[in-house]
Amino acid sequence: MWTHRSWQGRLLPHPLPAQERLRHYAGWCDAVEGNTTFYATPSRDTSASWAAQTDPDFRFVVKLPKVVTHERRLTEVNVPMRAFLDAVEPLGPRVHALWVQLPGSFGPADVPTLGRFLRRLSGTHRCAVEVRHPAFFTDPGSARELETTLAAVDAEWIPFDTTAFFTDPPTSDAERDAWTKKPRLPLRTVALTDRPIVRYLGRDDPERTIAGWQRWLDITVDWLREGRSPTVFIHTPDNADAPTLARRFHDEVRARVPGLAPLPEPIPVAPTTLF
Repeated sequence: MWTHRSWQGRLLPHPLPAQERLRHYAGWCDAVEGNTTFYATPSRDTSASWAAQTDPDFRFVVKLPKVVTHERRLTEVNVPMRAFLDAVEPLGPRVHALWVQLPGSFGPADVPTLGRFLRRLSGTHRCAVEVRHPAFFTDPGSARELETTLAAVDAEWIPFDTTAFFTDPPTSDAERDAWTKKPRLPLRTVALTDRPIVRYLGRDDPERTIAGWQRWLDITVDWLREGRSPTVFIHTPDNADAPTLARRFHDEVRARVPGLAPLPEPIPVAPTTLF
């Protein structure tokens, strides 16, 4: 996302025309999860607008449409995939990875299907896969088979770390809602490629979110020192302070890896006036 009701007038100016919202978000963070593409393929004009609002090195991790991943489960998807790839083509180098988020029912028996799908994209698009079937996290053989399949096409395995979130029962409406919807899976911290992607879910309390990401701070620093280029997304159940928390994480990493470039300076939010 690049807009959120609680950010308006506080982190981002309000009101903002649609063609300016991403530009202001890009003053806070240099990457975004393209979650809306899961629900509807954008038009080429929309993608061109996103490109115009961001620098060429801005990173989009764009989620494949649900018709591809959840409804057809990666089979007989040539038509929707052609339409999707054509739609996001105006983003050019900003497409850091195609995000293949698979349903929890997509298990070890489906890995050959995933392999065939990824091979058709290899050479033209980089993919990152998020799986939610428990066997990939608890059965070493299933994990190895998936890793081998991904490594063969230089695809990444995206961990969605919810372990800090599920440490204690929820204490807010947003946390209670997330408690019923977010996957509860074991922690995974292994990178397969030079461009690992991490999704981390903290709590609505910023201090608890910060405490929970300490392991990722160490891992991210190690990856950078190994020459990798990680992308880390920071979430909380209400996401009210997600941009400021993301910048806090980046600053903590940069304190240990001084060569890491700083994030851009946010565009100032003008004070609200009556006239």
